Parts: sequence; C-alpha cells; structure tokens
Amino acid sequence: MPVYYGFDTTYLIFVLPAIIFSLWAQIKVTSAFKKYSSVPSDGGMTGADAARLVLSQNGVTNVSIVPVSGNLTDHFDPGSNVIRLSETVYDARTASAVGVAAHEAGHAVQYAREYSPMKLRAAIIPVTKIGSTLAFPLVLIGILVSFLRPLAYIGVILFAASVLFQLVTLPVEFNASRRAVEALSSSGRCTDDGIKAAKKVLSAAAMTYVAALFVALGNMIRLIIIVSGKRK
Repeated sequence: MPVYYGFDTTYLIFVLPAIIFSLWAQIKVTSAFKKYSSVPSDGGMTGADAARLVLSQNGVTNVSIVPVSGNLTDHFDPGSNVIRLSETVYDARTASAVGVAAHEAGHAVQYAREYSPMKLRAAIIPVTKIGSTLAFPLVLIGILVSFLRPLAYIGVILFAASVLFQLVTLPVEFNASRRAVEALSSSGRCTDDGIKAAKKVLSAAAMTYVAALFVALGNMIRLIIIVSGKRK
C-alpha cells in the first residue's frame, strides 16, 4: 500500500499533542503578561529604563533602544545592534514591561559577549529558512514519485535543521532571562517582589520556546516514520 503524506495517525500521536501544548503556552504567556501589566514597576521604571539598566550593569554601551509598533513584538536585532520594544513595553511602567525589556537586553549582552549558542543559532538561520520551506514539499514528492524517493530523505535532513534551531534556541532564551534577572537584582533598584514578577513573566515566555521544540520534534518524528514506510 502506498504511503500518502496527509492526515494520519502519526499526526494525532506526535504533532497534535505538541500543538495543543504550544497553544497552552501561548495562552500562559499572554495571561502572565496581562496579569503583571497591572502591577506597577519598582520606582516607576519603564521597559526602556529596564533595558538600559541591564546593558549598563553589563558594561554594554553601543546598543540603541527604540520603540516598535505592535504587541509583544519585542526583539533584539543583532544586525543593527538595536533593541526594539513594543508599544506595551517601551514606555510602560509595569512589572511585565520590565521583565520583557530586560530579557531583550539580555540578548544584547549575549551578542556583546559573543555567547556561543547565540552565534550558532545565527549561523544556522539561513539553512533553517531553506529547510522549513522545502522539507515538506520534497518529502511529499519523494513519497508520491518512486524514482524521486531520495528527495524525501533530503527533505527530512533539511527539516532537521529546524529542529536543531529550536534546540539551540532554548539555552539562548534561558540564558538571556538569567542575565536579565541577575542584572536587575544586582542593580539594587528592584525589590524582591519586582524580581519575582519579572521571573513569572519570563518563565511563562520560556514555555513557548519549549513548546516550539516539541512541535518541531513531533513533525520530525512523523516525517521519519512516513519516509521510512513504517507508518501503519
């Protein structure tokens, strides 16, 4: 019996649970951000202030901090060495804003310190983009056209780059949060309650990256089973 890459039991077993976990993680981070957005920050600190504080505590002086439109669109751009903070973070004087902004500043510190996992993640981004675009079409073609079977294996290998990217992302994100919390704590400008609130927001955000890895692993396992012809 030919194997068709479509809806099947492998999706139910390996992918759907990961997607459900991912949805839960997204709800969790949105809920945490909303909850601590109603909690005033220590000393009226804004998100931008928190980012500057983390940079200052680590001796990083060549990073710009600018506002960007959107909600939770915060990110550090290593190409231009700029921290972009969303409208709900940049000028906000809340515990959520402090946590998110400090985390992004943590990425800027990683870049300044040439943190190895961050460099590795940046290096595999081009391969990841190609793999995520071509992997599934190649697998499908390789399965449906027998003499093009090798394409299916190439597709699996390309998708493996996406899994590697998600795997490397975990230490990068956890380390950025750790750097952020350490800088806030050592500055003496944040109370224990303020640090605790920041940790809650960052812990919730971290689960989204764990979920992304599970989704990638689930799809990887599914592809391997289907390509190997062991799907029942």
